[in-house]
Amino acid sequence: MNRQLKNLDGRNAALKRRILGLCINDGDNTIADLAREVNVSVPTATKLISELIDSGFLMDLGKFDTGGGRRPSIYGLNPEAGFFVGTDVRRHHINLAVTDFKGGIVSYCENIPYVTVADEQSLKGLCRVVLEKLDECGIERSRVLAYGFNLTGRVNNDTGYSFSYFLGDDRPLDTLLEGELGAPVLIENDSRAMAYGEYIAGVGNGENNMIFLNLSWGLGMGMIVDGKLCYGKSGFCGEIGHFPLLDNNIICKCGKIGCLETGASGLATHRIFLERLAEGRPSVLSDRFRKGEEISLADILDALKEEDVLAIETIEEIGSVLGRAIAGLINVFNPELVVIGGTMSNAREYLLHPIKAALNKHSLNIVSKDMNLKFSKLGNKAGALGACLISRSKMLGLV
Repeated sequence: MNRQLKNLDGRNAALKRRILGLCINDGDNTIADLAREVNVSVPTATKLISELIDSGFLMDLGKFDTGGGRRPSIYGLNPEAGFFVGTDVRRHHINLAVTDFKGGIVSYCENIPYVTVADEQSLKGLCRVVLEKLDECGIERSRVLAYGFNLTGRVNNDTGYSFSYFLGDDRPLDTLLEGELGAPVLIENDSRAMAYGEYIAGVGNGENNMIFLNLSWGLGMGMIVDGKLCYGKSGFCGEIGHFPLLDNNIICKCGKIGCLETGASGLATHRIFLERLAEGRPSVLSDRFRKGEEISLADILDALKEEDVLAIETIEEIGSVLGRAIAGLINVFNPELVVIGGTMSNAREYLLHPIKAALNKHSLNIVSKDMNLKFSKLGNKAGALGACLISRSKMLGLV
C-alpha cells in the first residue's frame, strides 16, 4: 500500500492524502463534508473516495441518521488496511504498541527487558525482540505497513540518523532496521513521538499549538505548531533540557554548564535527593542509604506514596524550576496547551502547585490566561502509540 500511494500522480495523490488526513484528525465524514474540506466537487470527491476504498484505505460505514430526508453515507478509515508497530526504547527496557490503520491499539506490551546500545548487533537484537513479540501477539509480519522507533537525544527522521545510537556517517539507522524488519522504518525522538501521541489520541483535543514536556530521566520537548510537528532546520528541535537557564555550575551530560535538565529532570531529582540524604535529612529511604543500597528514581517516586517529606520537598523543588521554564515557553510561543508527561508526571499532585506558582510569578498574564496545563492522558503508552501514529502519518505524507 505504501508503494500504491507513492505511485499516485500529481493532484489526485495530494487530494487523497488530504482526505485520509481529515479522517485521521476529524473522524468519519460524509462525501459532502470531505468535498467541502478539500475544495472539490461532490462527483470528484466521490471518485476519490471510491479509489481509496478500492485501495483498502477507506470503508463505507453505512448511513448517517440526520433526523429527516435522505440519509448520507459515512466514510472512515479501514482498520483492516494494515498494522503499525511502535517501539519506545527506554534505558533498560522497551514498550511496544501495535495499532490498526485507524489508530486503535491492537496490542501493547510494557517493560520488555532490553538494553539497547550503539552497535549493530544490539540493534539487530532489538529487531528480533520486536518480531518475537509480534509473533506472540498473533500479528502477521506481512501486514505491518511500517515500524516506528523512539530514541532519546538528537534524532533526524529525514536522514535516518540518531546521534545517541550512531553507527557512522555511512550507516543510517533506519536503513539497518529496515533490512532486519522488511518494512519501512521511521526513527523519531522520544519526546516528539509522545507529543504526537497525546496530540492525536490523548489530551490534545484538536489544539493546534501544543507543547509537550517529557519529564523523565532527562527533559525533552515536542511541539505542535499550527497542527504540525515542529522539527527545526536540522530535525533537532525540542532540546529544552539543554536550555542554559540555571546558574548552578553543574556540568550537564552534554558537557555544558547550567542546563535546565540539571535542575528539572529525573536525573536532577535523583541527585538532589541523594545529596540531602548524605546531609542527614530523614526519609523512609534513609536506612537503605546508610547500608549502601542503591536508591533509584522509582524508589523516590514510591516514597511519595508514603508522604515522605524529603521526597515531596525534592519534587516541589523540581516543579518550581520546571514551572519557571514553562513560563518562558509560554511567553515565547503562546500555546493553547502545555502537557507534562514522562516518568515523573506520576508525581503530578506534588508537581502541580509549584509549577502553577512559578507560572503566576514569571509568565505574562496576557499570554498565559488562555493556556491550559494538563498531565499526560496516555501515560507510559504515549511513546509507543505516538510512534505508531507518526509512522502512519509519515507513510501517508501527512507530516
